[in-house]
Amino acid sequence: MATDPRKFGRYEVIDELGKGAMGTVYRARDPMLHRTVAIKTINMDLDRDEVADYEARFYQEARAAGGLNHPNIVTIYDIGKSGHIAYMAMEILDGKELRSIMTQGKALPVGRAIDIAAQAAEGLGYAHEHDVVHRDIKPANLMINREGLVKITDFGIARMRSAEVRTQTGVVLGSPRYMSPEQVVGKRAEPRSDIFSLGVILYEMVTGRAPFAGEDVSAIMFQILNFVPPPPSSVNTDAPEMLDFIVAKALAKSPNDRYASAREMASDLRECRLQVPTRTSSSVVPKPTQPSFEPESANDLLILTSPHTRRSDEETTVPETAAPTLGVSKAFDSMAATSRLILQSGASGEFPGISTPIPPNLGQQGFRRGMVEGWSQKDKLVFTASVIGAVVLGAFIVFS
Repeated sequence: MATDPRKFGRYEVIDELGKGAMGTVYRARDPMLHRTVAIKTINMDLDRDEVADYEARFYQEARAAGGLNHPNIVTIYDIGKSGHIAYMAMEILDGKELRSIMTQGKALPVGRAIDIAAQAAEGLGYAHEHDVVHRDIKPANLMINREGLVKITDFGIARMRSAEVRTQTGVVLGSPRYMSPEQVVGKRAEPRSDIFSLGVILYEMVTGRAPFAGEDVSAIMFQILNFVPPPPSSVNTDAPEMLDFIVAKALAKSPNDRYASAREMASDLRECRLQVPTRTSSSVVPKPTQPSFEPESANDLLILTSPHTRRSDEETTVPETAAPTLGVSKAFDSMAATSRLILQSGASGEFPGISTPIPPNLGQQGFRRGMVEGWSQKDKLVFTASVIGAVVLGAFIVFS
């Protein structure tokens, strides 16, 4: 049966909104409810032995996505099939894809980037609580409307991209720059895979550059598995130090080292947002020629999550003009978030004695090992002996 390009089911096509790898998006009218909708099509013109499984998976995923009702997730009204094309009818959004807002080499204002990531994390947290994993979080799947509301799109379609079903050209569709390490090695995506992908987007928004890049897909995947990017604050001086810890936690190589839930990440992002002025301009600092690395910086937290055999490959340079990222900002006084970031980032071994919430009077320098542990009895004896020796020597010099 030939498909009428001006109609899908009862939906009357008004015009075309855009095209993607999976199909076309149309603006259409629902004559029964008298409302305008977006129709996203999925081309099922595949081999006969593939189409049945592909179609079944599409309906299963679409039904799961259709059950989601959250301000940060696009609402799906209906699903159907017209000829060899399956379609989803969803709310139409008056806004732009995040992909079109991000400019290569130019960072977004830090406050705006954090707001976008926090909203996306809220939406993902809701979806994960309802056992729905997106699997393909990327800038093209985040819509920003005129009021600044973030909407996650393509729930229900994402699995089609990551499935083993191939297109007629033999290429598996996907977004390698935003894949998690477990997806790169072929494991099933889980909620924490979405968290990793959101961490990549957050890093790119704040710094103006992707944390994992390469000349081809293989190079990108190698970096995802082995490379640890420098902290955002070493690239953009407007980024607060707490953001370094959030990114380090989201981009941990092992899923177990990442946030336990996207809701936790959203909570920390909201706390971090309080440290950023309402209006701020991005300050992307050029990469320095001389390395300057503090072993207790937030970059060290990133390195702790990488394979030990690959540490020689990590980029550890930070600009000489940037303040060292030790601990968290003095402006941050949330004990719960601070303790959680330090402990769950896998850095507790680097800070012995941190097993309970950190007192609020410990600022940036309070996370240094000596101030947390205090002096041992031996240290006190050595210090006392040194002072006495210095006094005796001074008296000998004066009176001799």
